[in-house]
Amino acid sequence: MQFAQKAIEQSAKYKGKISVTSKVALATKEDLSTAYTPGVAAVCREIAKDKTKAYDLTCKANSVAVVSDGSAVLGLGNIGPEAALPVMEGKAILFKEFGGVDAYPIVLATQNVEEIITIVKNIAPGFGGINLEDISAPRAFIIEERLEDIGIPVFHDDQHGTAIVVLAGLINALKVVGKSISDIKVVISGAGAAGFTIANLLNCVGLGKSICTSVREVIMVDSKGVIYEGRGDLNDYKKRLAVMTNHKKVRGSLADALQGADVFIGVSVKDALSPEWIKKMGKDPIIFAMANPDPEILPDAALGAGAAIVGTGRSDYPNQINNVLAFPGVFRGALDVRAKRITKEMHVAAAHALASCLENPTKDHVIPDALNKKVAGNVARAVAEQYKRQFP
Repeated sequence: MQFAQKAIEQSAKYKGKISVTSKVALATKEDLSTAYTPGVAAVCREIAKDKTKAYDLTCKANSVAVVSDGSAVLGLGNIGPEAALPVMEGKAILFKEFGGVDAYPIVLATQNVEEIITIVKNIAPGFGGINLEDISAPRAFIIEERLEDIGIPVFHDDQHGTAIVVLAGLINALKVVGKSISDIKVVISGAGAAGFTIANLLNCVGLGKSICTSVREVIMVDSKGVIYEGRGDLNDYKKRLAVMTNHKKVRGSLADALQGADVFIGVSVKDALSPEWIKKMGKDPIIFAMANPDPEILPDAALGAGAAIVGTGRSDYPNQINNVLAFPGVFRGALDVRAKRITKEMHVAAAHALASCLENPTKDHVIPDALNKKVAGNVARAVAEQYKRQFP
């Protein structure tokens, strides 16, 4: 059976994928009086005296809101909040299954930046964290940056989750081909939310004293070609990309950018990468072609053109770069230490922890399996420890 039809039948059978269950019994009047009135008033009074007790006395400490406006859902585009709800439900069950986090889908009937920011700020008291999901760029950048200081961690998974898993896969892939991360040239196709944040994270890929050791060169390419300082059609975020990448001021097309490159990272569209261009890359090139459902180049074609390692976003090929390897552990760790924010250093720590889950990476196994239940715990510990180092 096709997965599309199977998913529709499953959703119809169960009326969605999530439900709310009680942690306490409601079998007697005493149970009711304790869980609700009159007993619950005492809990309210405790929190009214000290609102931080909400973490100890309510579900806040383990709750994350999965917030979307439906403007950039998977490869489907701007399909609106109702159509986005199945994805947010799916996200919620992944949070629970892999991180033990209670996540709640919240879809918004607005795509106005200021309204979204206001709504998230106003619902924040009920949650320990906010996961922004499927919000189109550049609005996603603005929303996430404006929400960084609301007192609970805010994480845009399309940006940061993708970047963490890409960096983890790259760390292991470079071990396999015998290259140093500080010596490589990386070309990123796609300058949306994921591409922007991958580039940003590649400028901060070390740990400890080397927290800001970066790759040698990153070149960004959008639908109009290489991004460089002075290109006249750049929005504010692409101008920032131009400043932090392409220091040699390369111009031209994706093919031009790939000359001598060590790594191609695709977060763009189907068939964006030609086999002929791979042949012009450096020795043992690494190809992460993550457009979904159809990658920038199919693995067989990339390998046939000389690629040493190929990863995609799909589960039917080796090296699936899947965000489920990041967000459950990142939030688990942040919630465990009651983090007020998630920093770039925490992203880097998560990536290194994820990469370390594989002791002996190979060309067909540079990233752990998406169903590996040990990953979230490793990532959570690294994220929690990094937060405590930064905010002792």
